[in-house]
Amino acid sequence: MALKGHCRQLTGIDPDSCAVESALTRRIVDQAEVLPGELTRDADLIILATPVNMILLLLGALPDLCPQRAIVMDFGSTKRVICDAMRSLPERFDPLGGHPMCGKETSGLESADPSIFQGANFALIPLKRTTSNARQAAEALVRLIGSHALWMDADTHDTRVAATSHLPYLAANALAYCTPPSAAPLAASGFASTTRLAVTPATMMLDVLQTNRDAILDSLHRYREHLAELENLLLTGNYPDLQAVLAAGAENRTRIEISAKGEIS
Repeated sequence: MALKGHCRQLTGIDPDSCAVESALTRRIVDQAEVLPGELTRDADLIILATPVNMILLLLGALPDLCPQRAIVMDFGSTKRVICDAMRSLPERFDPLGGHPMCGKETSGLESADPSIFQGANFALIPLKRTTSNARQAAEALVRLIGSHALWMDADTHDTRVAATSHLPYLAANALAYCTPPSAAPLAASGFASTTRLAVTPATMMLDVLQTNRDAILDSLHRYREHLAELENLLLTGNYPDLQAVLAAGAENRTRIEISAKGEIS
């Protein structure tokens, strides 16, 4: 949607025939199919925007799907395994990793919103083989959809999103799981905002948890240690220290927010 009207030709491939029909009916894309067929043969830029394990399968199939030179970019939530797989692509491909730092807990074309990219950071992960042409094309795409490019390596990306995205999903899911249904009448905006990520499709998140396991386990370990500290302070009635720890958490949240805005500016 965000790219519509800015490409010589915009095509879409989705295994969901209803999504394909809707995309064509709404004129979101110029052409669409449930199978790649001819649509990838003449593409200058191929974007793989699927769950991570499907991206890996598509990278393996890409040499047979696209016989000509093309820039290949992915939108997966983890980068190390994807960039490793990209290194095996034939030389005619010019690959790099990408991850728009925005999203919803819902999926499907009916949930799509082109404005979601506006003002968002967009991680770009080059390979050693990534050319200046692919870098320029990626930055142009990011600017076009209203986002801000952040170049980094795959390990840095995966470590950071483990803390800012993947752990929050697990925390939200755990909180939703532990909340008794009898509390529903008193579940208001606080509960809704802190558990929003819990309804993200588990099938998609399982790919993320598998492919970024070590970094997520590190973040999960730090989180559990801090929860244990909070539990101990509450158990022992050490309210002055508890207040100090809570204040420190609020201050760190403010620092992160200010830092994120600084990166964008």
